[in-house]
Amino acid sequence: MTLPSNLAPPSGPPARPDLRRRAGLGFIAVTICLDVVSHTIVFPVLPALVKELLGGDVQGAARWIGVLIAAWSVAQFVAAPVIGMLSDRFGRRPVILISVFGLSIDLTIMALAPNMAWLLVGRVLCGLTAGAQAAAMAYVADITPQAERAKSYGWINAAAWTGVILGPALGGLLGSIDPRAPFWAAAAVALLNGIYGLFVLPESLSRDRRAPLAWRKANPIGALSLLISRPGLPALAAVLLLLWLAVHAMNSVFVLYTAHRYAWDPMALGLFASAIAVVNIVVQSQLAGRVVDWFGERKTLIGGLAIQVLGYGAAGLAPTGPIFWAVNMPTALANVAGPALQSIMTSKVDETEQGRLQGAMGSISSLTGLFGPILSTQAFAWSIGPGMAAAWSGSSILAGAALSAAALLLVVLFVRDVPSSDGRA
Repeated sequence: MTLPSNLAPPSGPPARPDLRRRAGLGFIAVTICLDVVSHTIVFPVLPALVKELLGGDVQGAARWIGVLIAAWSVAQFVAAPVIGMLSDRFGRRPVILISVFGLSIDLTIMALAPNMAWLLVGRVLCGLTAGAQAAAMAYVADITPQAERAKSYGWINAAAWTGVILGPALGGLLGSIDPRAPFWAAAAVALLNGIYGLFVLPESLSRDRRAPLAWRKANPIGALSLLISRPGLPALAAVLLLLWLAVHAMNSVFVLYTAHRYAWDPMALGLFASAIAVVNIVVQSQLAGRVVDWFGERKTLIGGLAIQVLGYGAAGLAPTGPIFWAVNMPTALANVAGPALQSIMTSKVDETEQGRLQGAMGSISSLTGLFGPILSTQAFAWSIGPGMAAAWSGSSILAGAALSAAALLLVVLFVRDVPSSDGRA
C-alpha cells in the first residue's frame, strides 16, 4: 500500500510519530471498511432472520426489511453531524474509538435479538455508530496536507469498496450456517479493531485547534448550514448532492434493470458487481491520487464527471448485456472525481471545522440514500409499464447521466482550483 508522502518515513532513522501516523491511517481505512461491512453484511441474511423472528410471515418480513434498511440511513443522517462536531470539540481519537466499540455492541444486540423490536434497536444503533465516518474523514484531513488529500481519500474510498465486496460475501457464506452468524463475526472483528486502535491510533487534532461545542448546530440542519455559509461550498455541496443522486439512479435499479432487459441471473449479476467493485478499488487506491497530481483537483473532478455522463448515457441505452459490460468498465474511471471533490471541500473550511464539514457531507449522503432509491425505482417501474419499449427501461440510468451533467455544469461555472501553498491557483 502506497501511503501519502507526508505519512512515509523520512530518510534516516525512522521516527515513531510517523510510524504511528501510518498506523493511524491504516486503522481509519479498516474502520471505514467495517462501517460498510456492518451495513451490507446483513443483506443476504436479513430476509431469513426477519422471517424467523416473525414466525415465517413472508408478507410481514417484506414490510419490516424496508423499515430496517431505512432506519439505518435515518440514524446515520442524524448522527453524522453530531459525531463530526463532537470530534471537533473532543478530538478524533475518542469519538472514533467509542464508535468502533459501539458498533461491536450494536452487532451483538442484533445477533441476540429475540424479536423485531430488538433487531430494530440494533439496526438504529448501528446507523448511529456508522456516523463515525464523519470523524474518520476529518482525521484524514487533519494528518494530510491539501496536496495529498485526494490520494488519501482515494485509499479510504477503496477501503469502503472493499467493504462492499466483503459484506455481502461474508453475509452469504456465514449466513448459510446460521442467519445470526454474520452478526457475530462482524461484532468480533469490530471489537478486535477497537482494541487495536487503542494502541495504534494517535490523536490528530491538537487541543489548540479544537472548536467549542455549539449544541444548536449539532443536528443535520445546523451542520448543513455550514455548506451555505462558506465561500465556494454551496456549489460544491450541490455537486455532491447531484453526484450521490446520480449514483443511486444507477445502483438502485441495477439488479432490476439487468434482469429485465438482459435476463441476467444471480450468477451474472454477482460476477458483474464483483468486477465493478474490484475496478473501483484499483481506481480509487492507485489512480485517483496520480490523476490529481497530474491535472489538479478541478480538472480531475471535471474529467471524472464527464466520463460519468457518457458512461451512464451509454449504459442506459445499451441494447445487450455484453455492451452493458463494455461501457461500465471504463465508466469506473469516473470515480477519480470523488476524492478530488472531497479534497476541494476540505480546503473551504478551517481546520477546526473539518468534523462539522464531514458530518454535513455524511448527512447529504444519508439523505440521498433515503430518497434516491425511491425516486429511481419508481422511475424504473414507470419505464417498464404496459406499452413501453425495452429501450425505455434505462430511463433511470439516463436520469443519472442528466444529474451528472448538471453537476459537471456547476463545476465548470462555479468551482475554482484550490490555491497552492504559495498562493497560486
